[in-house]
Amino acid sequence: MSAHDQMRAMLDQLMGTGRNGETSRYQVQFNDPKVCKSFLLYCCPHDILASTRMDIGECPKIHDNALRADFEKAQQKFDHYYDVDATEHLQAFISDCDRRTEAARKRLLETQEELTAEVAEKANAVHELAEKIGQTLAKAEELGAQGLVDESLKLMGEIEDLRKKKSEAEDTYRNSMPVSSYQQQKLRVCDVCSAYLGIHDNDRRLADHFGGKLHLGFIKIREKLSELEKNYEERHEARRKFDEQERYKRDDKRSHRSRSGDRNERHRRSRSRSRHSRHRSRSRSRSRTHKHDRRDRDRRRY
Repeated sequence: MSAHDQMRAMLDQLMGTGRNGETSRYQVQFNDPKVCKSFLLYCCPHDILASTRMDIGECPKIHDNALRADFEKAQQKFDHYYDVDATEHLQAFISDCDRRTEAARKRLLETQEELTAEVAEKANAVHELAEKIGQTLAKAEELGAQGLVDESLKLMGEIEDLRKKKSEAEDTYRNSMPVSSYQQQKLRVCDVCSAYLGIHDNDRRLADHFGGKLHLGFIKIREKLSELEKNYEERHEARRKFDEQERYKRDDKRSHRSRSGDRNERHRRSRSRSRHSRHRSRSRSRSRTHKHDRRDRDRRRY
């Protein structure tokens, strides 16, 4: 995208579709069904997961920063209840992702060597510590990039303690099973983004995962859904009542137009009958006048 296009997009986002009186450039308004309501609320998965391993392509609905700006201005004056649409959209998306995660877990159970309950518990302890290290390392790097050096160093100290605990957990796990079985890569499915994590993954690999766009994108989507679901039932009921009121208003308007049309039609017919009656009266009057004139001419002739 050129610098000119970037500047135009920024102005659209700030000022909306009418920033230069260019209303003809937009064939739809923000409240058109073809516009993505999740995009207007900054939570469309198509945008959040773009350019990741789970990129789901372009959203079938319209995304436009200018329309989002129009919506934000309009929302300040009137509640459009678009959070209800966004909640239902994210619920469907996350439900589908959770089904895929469960299917991946089942495939692992079928393909990997089955562990006893005791060994599985020890393996899970290693996994959990490894994931904690990866998450903390990703957070420390983020703080360092923001210039928060002291906070970053504090987290690095925590990572060292976690590494010691992980090493002890690995020794316990290794001693509980044959060497040949231990050397096999034991996989685990990430609960957040359904990616596969290995028990032998190093800290760098785990940090890249937990600090990556895919994992953080799913965290954003899940947190947004959790936030929206808090008031979903209340908001859904409020929108239902609002829709009913709007439907009643539309029905009343149609009924009023129908009654008004009937009155106009009766008035038109009445005027037509009146004109027809006056026309017949004038015709009879002209006919009588014509007869009198003809009689008078006949009398003068004789």
